[in-house]
Amino acid sequence: MAERGRRTARAAFGDWRGRRPFWGGLLLALGGAEILLTEKASLKVVMHIGMQGLAGYLLPALMLLLGLLVLFNPAQRLFYSIVGVLVSLGSWLTSNLGGFFLGLLLGVVGSCLAFGWLPDQEARVSRRQRRREHAGA
Repeated sequence: MAERGRRTARAAFGDWRGRRPFWGGLLLALGGAEILLTEKASLKVVMHIGMQGLAGYLLPALMLLLGLLVLFNPAQRLFYSIVGVLVSLGSWLTSNLGGFFLGLLLGVVGSCLAFGWLPDQEARVSRRQRRREHAGA
């Protein structure tokens, strides 16, 4: 019985994930979180805090927020992804070289994935499945 409940929850999550740019939003949010974590690094590691320290915390927090907005409001994904890539690139100047490049790359790749996501695209069929259908016909 518990196996069936877990399977339906997994299927429900898969359906929810399929209706939005999940990986793009997740990578954008992870990029913002990574940059926020590098802001707390020791002074020996920190290279550059940024414009009076405020933008160093504001831009990664905005990246995190935009990643969550892409996940929970996919209808506005184009606007969020454009702002996300601009904020990610701005973190290069304000936040330890974009969280030592990792947060910057996660943010840019996530924004690009969210921008390129198409909501009404048919599910792809694997080559193996196409061969089976062709052999059966």
